[in-house]
Amino acid sequence: MKRISIGSDHAGFSHKEAIITYLKKSKYEVADNGAFSNESVDYPDFIHPVAYDVEEAKADFGIILCGSGNGAAITANKHQKIRAALCWNKELAMLARLHNDANILAIPARFVSKRLALAMVRIFLDTHFEGGRHQSRIEKIPV
Repeated sequence: MKRISIGSDHAGFSHKEAIITYLKKSKYEVADNGAFSNESVDYPDFIHPVAYDVEEAKADFGIILCGSGNGAAITANKHQKIRAALCWNKELAMLARLHNDANILAIPARFVSKRLALAMVRIFLDTHFEGGRHQSRIEKIPV
């Protein structure tokens, strides 16, 4: 069973709850790092725990959300072993895994519907890294 760590700020709360419901119905193990309401919070407080879970292999993948997705992605990508991809359509979610071996999906909750967010999650989790010419590129990312 794949383990998924998820976190959001207040803007992503509603989408996060829908994603958790989908993941649990799909038999994923889910670690919910908050936020736990739509009251204003600081996104790094909920994104760093997801990045740590993925870095420490407590989760296979992470899903992070904030209003634009940018703050969440920037925060997660401060972690050496993280490749968080900001995606706003299904093709980008697929390419993030296929070509970039992304291990965290960042979703801009204010700019995508819940339905699209769920489709991106499904595609992200079902797509495998292609390797090959992309592997050497991935190896050049850490500083």
